[in-house]
Amino acid sequence: MTLVAPPPIPRAAGSVPLLGHAVQLMRDNLAFIASLRENYGPLVEITLQPGTRTVIVQDPELIRTMLVDLGPALDKGRFFEKMGQLLGDSVVTAAGQEHVRKRRQLQPAFARPEITRYVDIMRAEATAAVDSWTPGRTLDVREAMVKLSLDMLAKTVFSGSLDERTFRRLRQDLSVVMNGVGARIMLPDWVERLPLPFNRRFTAARDAVRATISQAVTDLQASGHDTGDMLSLLLRAKDEETGEPLTGHQICSEILTLAVAGTETTASVLSWVLYELTRDPDIEDRVLAELEEVLGDAPVTFESVPRLPYLNRVIQEALRLHHTGWLVTRRTLKETSLGPWTVPAGTELAYCQHALHRDPALFPDPLTFDPDRWLDEEQALPDGAFLPFGAGKHKCIGDRFALTELITAIATIVRRIRFELAPGQTVRPVARATVRPRTLLMTVRPRRTSAQ
Repeated sequence: MTLVAPPPIPRAAGSVPLLGHAVQLMRDNLAFIASLRENYGPLVEITLQPGTRTVIVQDPELIRTMLVDLGPALDKGRFFEKMGQLLGDSVVTAAGQEHVRKRRQLQPAFARPEITRYVDIMRAEATAAVDSWTPGRTLDVREAMVKLSLDMLAKTVFSGSLDERTFRRLRQDLSVVMNGVGARIMLPDWVERLPLPFNRRFTAARDAVRATISQAVTDLQASGHDTGDMLSLLLRAKDEETGEPLTGHQICSEILTLAVAGTETTASVLSWVLYELTRDPDIEDRVLAELEEVLGDAPVTFESVPRLPYLNRVIQEALRLHHTGWLVTRRTLKETSLGPWTVPAGTELAYCQHALHRDPALFPDPLTFDPDRWLDEEQALPDGAFLPFGAGKHKCIGDRFALTELITAIATIVRRIRFELAPGQTVRPVARATVRPRTLLMTVRPRRTSAQ
């Protein structure tokens, strides 16, 4: 029997010297990545960093192979490497046994008892946010959701120990850091070494965030109090190799990466859900009817979260149509087989959840927001087709926390107010650190005040 060699991996058109495909990525990275799915096969090569091969994996089964089967043998790749360089080593950026150790250290913060306690904090922050929105005024919803996400993070991580002035500065600095990380993934390394205002702003903001977190760590250590938040948990954690407590630098890196990775994604998904509910009153009415049936006038609690199946499907559909991840990477440490292809050591492998979840071969009518598509039992998706939180040993550590946060915030917001979208307004996605609405302006209208 003669084995037929696979066709060579095609190379995407448009690469230029020194910059590779950075021009297309900076111009419109989502459109460029989507075009690869339309014009090439299961694998296609692009250039992110001159001298390095980056292979975009576009077939669901090969994506699953990359994340699950090959996971232990792969490094985390350029995206996470850059985050580590920029933000510090953390559970998100570490690979191999180091990742396993860090995951075990942080896992208790995302256990069921902790999340149960966090729900009250999340609901209180969502209620305070709604109280601050003036009915009849236009609200920048995306910026409001960033603020809400950071408020919830501050209360769960710092127990609200930051004063308002410090918190406002932290929020501004984190916004600069989040945008800067996304840009640096797309640009060659040499660009960030140039003495540009963009680079100076990023460095200043990152250092300011680290200083704020370091001061919070120092203050809590000096107080000797266990406030029951994530920061206290990290202060109690031990390094498995040395048995010593985590250093202040290690704690800063974990919290900084959590802030960038967690708040940006949460804010984006919240924004997209509110946008879709505003666009389709029938979907919004069904969410409200379910909340009325399940909760009555009672507030949303941890126990009620799984009793809201339709709202869960709305969020699931938002994670499909508007997924925040546009480039997730791994790197081969040795010559590696991926399906019938063999790629050499040092190859960057990447996939795009945003493009994957919009593939018409996997999801009929993919650009339609339809929560009921998840009721279709005949929709047998292949493994690797829907990856809202990734897969394999590097699957998002905070997936349950994130879903609880999303449901709590949405349930609290929509029972109090409704939004109006300006006629003719087109909301377009833009990908920086995550995929988010470029601009989302909506008018605030009161709904009712009995449910808090």
